[in-house]
Amino acid sequence: MTHLKKVEEISATSGSRTTIELVYEALRRAILCGEIPPESRMRVEDLRATFGVGSSTVREALSRLLAENLVTTEGQRGFRAATISIEDFKSIVEMRALLEARAVRHSIETGDDDWESAFVAAHHRLAKLETEAVGREDELVSDWEKRNRAFHDAMTAACTNVWLLNCRSMLYSHSVRYLQISFAQKRCIPRDVRGEHQAIFEAVIARDAARAEKLTADHIFRTVPEIEARLAEMKLTA
Repeated sequence: MTHLKKVEEISATSGSRTTIELVYEALRRAILCGEIPPESRMRVEDLRATFGVGSSTVREALSRLLAENLVTTEGQRGFRAATISIEDFKSIVEMRALLEARAVRHSIETGDDDWESAFVAAHHRLAKLETEAVGREDELVSDWEKRNRAFHDAMTAACTNVWLLNCRSMLYSHSVRYLQISFAQKRCIPRDVRGEHQAIFEAVIARDAARAEKLTADHIFRTVPEIEARLAEMKLTA
């Protein structure tokens, strides 16, 4: 499914968002899923014609993406989709693991019954799909990605440090971009994550902050060798 189409088509299913928001969100999704490949030129005039909007709208949307490090600039030569590299991914993982582990601890320390109930529900939805996904990974991977993010978001939702949560959310999105691009040809649920999620869930519900922190960080770091292998394979077959 393409995310790059006329704003009129996008707005039909997007509610009352502004034109800038619609263009920004469409470009963001296209970059995150790899529809706009890394390092691709993003010409304002081309995008203006694609979306059927003014140049100022496109520039504002690109500026927002620039602030999220999804787009880079080349002086007076315009915009490009951010590059990817294993070094960059390792840096993303290091910071995401640090922030998410801290957010988990804070949530365990301050979370109330409503937070815990929401987390239990998110875990149940994820566990149900992961159990059903055996042999159907390619078919269910899109739903898994949504439920996986919902699980991680629910787990950290009781953290009251808004700056921490905002940075953690941005890093999570960058991590998903690497997964989407690396496994574009064969989309799959990475490794056997069911056991990892179950162990994290049990530690959080037991309010064992130290164990939950460690399991969360380990869970995030386990993605590195998978992405490293896929990126190496992509370079060999490019």
